[in-house]
Amino acid sequence: MEFEAVFWLVARLPLARSRAGAVVLRRVSVGCVLAGSSLLSLSVVALAQQADNSQPAPAPDGSQPIPEVTVTAPRLDLLGTASTASEGVVDDQQIQLTPAYRPGQILETVPGLTVTSHSGEGKANQYLMRGYNLDHGTDLETYVDGMPINQPTHAHGQGYTDLNFMIPELADQITYTKGPYYADVGDFGAVGSVRISYRDIIADQVAATIGTLGYERLFGAGSQTLGAGHLLQAIELQHYDGPFVVPDDARKENVVLRYSEQGQDNGFSVTGMFYHQVWTNTTDIPLRAVPDIGYFGSLNPTDGGHALRGSLSANYHSPMGVGQFTASAFYIYNSLNLYNDFTHFLVDPVHGDQEDQFENRNVIGDAASYTVPVTLGGVRSELLMGGLTRYDILDVGRLPSEGQVPLTLAETANDPASFSNHDNINLFAGALYSQATTHWTPWFRSVLGVRDDYQHGTDDDLLAALHETAGYTNGGARGQQLVQPKGSLIFTPREDLEFYVSAGEGFHSADLRGVNQSRSVDLGIPQSPLLASQYGEEVGVRAKPLPSLALTFAVYNLWQQSETILDPDVGMDIAGPPSDRYGFEINTSYAINQWLDFYGNFSANHARFTTDFDDGTGHLGRYIPDAPFYAGSFALQLHDLGPWSGGLEYRLLGDFPITSGPCNDAAAVHDFPNVATSCANAPTAQGQVNGKGYGQLNLDVRYTFAQGWIAALGIYNLLDTRAPAAEFYYVDRLQSEIAADPDGRADIHEHPLEPLMARISLVKQF
Repeated sequence: MEFEAVFWLVARLPLARSRAGAVVLRRVSVGCVLAGSSLLSLSVVALAQQADNSQPAPAPDGSQPIPEVTVTAPRLDLLGTASTASEGVVDDQQIQLTPAYRPGQILETVPGLTVTSHSGEGKANQYLMRGYNLDHGTDLETYVDGMPINQPTHAHGQGYTDLNFMIPELADQITYTKGPYYADVGDFGAVGSVRISYRDIIADQVAATIGTLGYERLFGAGSQTLGAGHLLQAIELQHYDGPFVVPDDARKENVVLRYSEQGQDNGFSVTGMFYHQVWTNTTDIPLRAVPDIGYFGSLNPTDGGHALRGSLSANYHSPMGVGQFTASAFYIYNSLNLYNDFTHFLVDPVHGDQEDQFENRNVIGDAASYTVPVTLGGVRSELLMGGLTRYDILDVGRLPSEGQVPLTLAETANDPASFSNHDNINLFAGALYSQATTHWTPWFRSVLGVRDDYQHGTDDDLLAALHETAGYTNGGARGQQLVQPKGSLIFTPREDLEFYVSAGEGFHSADLRGVNQSRSVDLGIPQSPLLASQYGEEVGVRAKPLPSLALTFAVYNLWQQSETILDPDVGMDIAGPPSDRYGFEINTSYAINQWLDFYGNFSANHARFTTDFDDGTGHLGRYIPDAPFYAGSFALQLHDLGPWSGGLEYRLLGDFPITSGPCNDAAAVHDFPNVATSCANAPTAQGQVNGKGYGQLNLDVRYTFAQGWIAALGIYNLLDTRAPAAEFYYVDRLQSEIAADPDGRADIHEHPLEPLMARISLVKQF
């Protein structure tokens, strides 16, 4: 019996949880002015002042009930506070002891989340979770210190989440959710959400790291008392070549300045960040080219990129009446150029297919929420009300280039119209949500909520004349509202055991250019919604059989209106057909003794399109390319053993399909019209093609000397596993194949996992 039979016993109800917002800035001289609290914030304040001012009814034992507060304890302490089995908290110690050789990998402390890369250290990571290839951040809502990181209608990928500006030493807590069951989780968060908090105080220190593969890093940070609060400063300089024949030569600078006055319930922070990086790409390579260029070789040594990011933000929280009020505001500037050549000489046999994906983005926004305890008829509840606004102004596009130099109109005269885009776009997003957590009995509570999102965008297609020759345009205006009910029922038969039944609706937004395209002309595909709905159901259990042992288990289902898929012809993801998933996840946290902890998780997933899909390689079927069958990680963390500390982790990613099914004659003729009459003579594999997963062992060891000196050794890919970090199946054409393959050839494309590497650090704390 499939898992859906269990899930659909659950009614689609409403839910949520509260969370605070916060912060970020930039060194570049942009006139950064804080977004003032919006009308939405004022509305929440008005609601707060009208809230029930009566004191909560005493509990049966005579004690006063405690209002709901933000969870700050480790994963072991979520019984009685969690809404599902699929949420959790990662504390500071676990973050700092997790072996990670790039910043985004600290997100792998979230059970079941895999973080990898398919080209260039400056590019956003690729994320995989619960049978999803989340690409560069679609369906993974990500916040750093209260500031949203996902970028809608992006030059490279919808919801692009670049965490290269994040400094791991400053992260002191991660909270995460999975599934569309939380009213305070919105766009991109239906599969999962991650919120990373930054610390207010850090020990004064300087650190230097050197390593194999050309790794060099300098880090300095400190904080001091200033007035009634603390001023924190941090700077990071980093260089990395990687194992590639053409070195990445990634050069990064990060600066953070943060002032905070913090109490448990009353305080604020203002944070500024600046980030800049320049790098060279070695993107995924077709296997048929490896004998000529080598496993770490490049087919276009001029691929690369440069990124610039700056932000200024503020976070505030304060008691208001008997409740708690939080608010945040932010300004973000992003500039990005990505030079990628995925298909080589498939489109342009003279100049090649390198493209410059570029954007300049300004974002302003704010958020507010209010939590208040209420007692009605002897039944106590916590009410949460909140909302947010966000406005993106961006100049975004994709233009042909050669050696990072733009090609002229004459040089691209034979290119298809879709190979060039340039748009000026304005995007507005706003949301209101509410939630009630009601304690009906000592052993039963419900969390019911509703969220109402509205988004609107306008697109000025600067290449409309070119696109109209192909019968479409990116230009136009679209808006959509989506109301999403959410809910959980929680049963607590014992203080060490809890059961959850959850259901809800969420969504991810779509690239406005594609939404307008699908409506401007009949492309033979369903029109893309601006807000694509996602429905999920879950049953789970959380148990603490021992004071030192915590277990969670969840069985889930998730259907979405439009699966995001990779289109290598345009080097970005696009809206695809509907999909359905079900699976299970099990997590374990065990404090073996006072100085050794174990963390383990494993998830398995069944993912399919709901209709047959032609993936562009002559293959037709319902498999979802790059959706992993299973994933897991197993970690030991050593702490407080005299001067020793460290972490040992084994990361596991299962196999995955990279075609939608076996070759199909009709699909082969459609995808290779100049050469194929059937699968027999199509330049593609005959059967289903699967990608290979991998296991990787990583180690960090630290020793603390007297007078503030610390030495650390990191060894990554300890077993020297040779495997692809990312793998795809698509059509390209090498220069030697121009005459023989007019439609190109389908092939497996791989980006290699880094080989065995080591890094040594020396830290001085003052």
